[in-house]
Amino acid sequence: MKINRYVDISTIDREAKKDYIDRHSAFIIAENTAKVGEKFKVKVKVGDEYKHPDDFDHFIAWVQLWDGENMLAQANFTAGAMGSQPENLEVDFYVVPKKNMKLISMAFCTKHGLWQSDEHLVEIL
Repeated sequence: MKINRYVDISTIDREAKKDYIDRHSAFIIAENTAKVGEKFKVKVKVGDEYKHPDDFDHFIAWVQLWDGENMLAQANFTAGAMGSQPENLEVDFYVVPKKNMKLISMAFCTKHGLWQSDEHLVEIL
C-alpha cells in the first residue's frame, strides 16, 4: 500500500491539489518534552486548512499513533462520526513514556488511502 505524506501546500499552485493534500494529512500536536512515567497528551489532527468529508463512502476510518515501529494507540471511526459534515478530525491520545519517542501518526481515508505525518521527536526528562 502506498503511503502518502504531507507536502508544504504553500509551494503548490493548484487549489484543488492543496485541498487534497491538506485535508488528508495527519498532524501531531504535542510538546517536545515529557516527564518519564507521567501521562503525556498527543493530539492528532487530520487536515489543517481544509476539512475532510464525512460521507458514507469517503471518511477517515482510523488514526494510529506510533513510536518508531511500535503502535501505541488506534482510534476507529465510522461514516457519520463527524456529523456527516466536512470536518478536521481530532483525536487526543494519552501515553506514559519511558524513553525518548519518535512519534508518527497514520490516518486512513476510505477513498484516498494511507497518510503519514511528519516525525515528532519527544525528549523524556
